Amino acid sequence: MLQYPSRMSEFFAGMRGQVPLLLGVAPFGMAYGAYAIETGLSGGMTQAMSSVIFGGASQFVAVQLIAGGVPGAMIVLAVLLVNLRHMLYSASLAPYVAHLDARWRWLLAYLLTDEAYAVGMQRYRRDDESPRKHWFLFGSGIALWSTWQVTTAAGILLGAALPESWSLDFALPLTFIALLIPVLTGRPAFAAAGVAGAIAVLGYDWPYATELITAIGGGLVAGMLAERLLRERVSPA
Repeated sequence: MLQYPSRMSEFFAGMRGQVPLLLGVAPFGMAYGAYAIETGLSGGMTQAMSSVIFGGASQFVAVQLIAGGVPGAMIVLAVLLVNLRHMLYSASLAPYVAHLDARWRWLLAYLLTDEAYAVGMQRYRRDDESPRKHWFLFGSGIALWSTWQVTTAAGILLGAALPESWSLDFALPLTFIALLIPVLTGRPAFAAAGVAGAIAVLGYDWPYATELITAIGGGLVAGMLAERLLRERVSPA
């Protein structure tokens, strides 16, 4: 009879698999917390966003839009656009979690992030038939969630302690640059980044920060078109 790893073994293996990525998540969480406080959000609102949205890039965007007085509907739209990639992650994971009940699927969906997906898929693609691989994904997600909450709180304390003369406006662009550079690995990515950046710069003075939403949409379209053209070019006639 085959002996598969126990639930706790899978859970803690998932947590350990996430540790190297947490080294990059921790300063990002602190930067978010400090930036949100500096822009005028309360500590409770800042922490609640990390618990409810649980998405670094979209939280930065939401904070900037809130600070700019953008209507709530447009903020929700911007967050949805930034997190659109999670639909692709979910579609990729769906065959592996289809046997789980709804409570498990909702829990794993809430914990699903870029980092959790990357680590979890490595486990799912491993050549064994363990029925407890979802515990690995669960452990990975919990490690990331816990780190994000703690570092957000640390950033809140840091932001509240900084003198008002110390502006953190630079935190947002520097953080996104740090996130962007590693993922520019192909022409579609460069196309998406270039178009989005151009729209954001050209629309700098647009009302209600609509340049951000337009830039997100334009970047997505540019990336998809570039991917399609690349496939057509390499596909046999």
